[in-house]
Amino acid sequence: MKDNEGIHIDSLFLRISLRDDEEAFHTLFVQFFTPLCVYAMRYIPNRETCEDIVQDTFLKVWKNRKSLEIHQSGRNFLVTGVKNACIDHLRKREVEQNWTQKPEALPHHSSGDDIYAIVELEQMLTAALARLPEHIRTVFEMNRFEGKTYAAIAEEQNLSVKTIEAYMTKALKQLRTELKDYLPFVILFLW
Repeated sequence: MKDNEGIHIDSLFLRISLRDDEEAFHTLFVQFFTPLCVYAMRYIPNRETCEDIVQDTFLKVWKNRKSLEIHQSGRNFLVTGVKNACIDHLRKREVEQNWTQKPEALPHHSSGDDIYAIVELEQMLTAALARLPEHIRTVFEMNRFEGKTYAAIAEEQNLSVKTIEAYMTKALKQLRTELKDYLPFVILFLW
């Protein structure tokens, strides 16, 4: 990497942070979106998922632009953000896969109380999902249970990605409220 390139990237971050400079943000996005997607594919072999992760990373940069603390280069900040998001995604997928196992498939060291709690949580989750408006429930289930990306759901449902994001936000907010007594367990399975 050339020294000038590193200075240029850092100056883009400064313009974004200090002046809410959308042009600087756009420049940063255009320069780094594709390379960061390629980098994310080291962890996750699905192009759409990688694109979603990189877009989310840039969205966090913009949303948190006033409070960004970059202790390294701007390039390393972005790479670290994408890497951490990929690792979080993989952890979440592992939890989801474990959740879809039947209680009989749980490890033998699980007590009867553990299985009862899981079955009870599953029943409460099913009931809470049934209370969601159908279009929101459908989007939620496609994302969380079928593993589809927001972009894939938007295309299939003929909606915008922003609408899918709004539906997911509504679903998660309602589920958090309805399942607040089980929040530690719900977090493990849905977030």
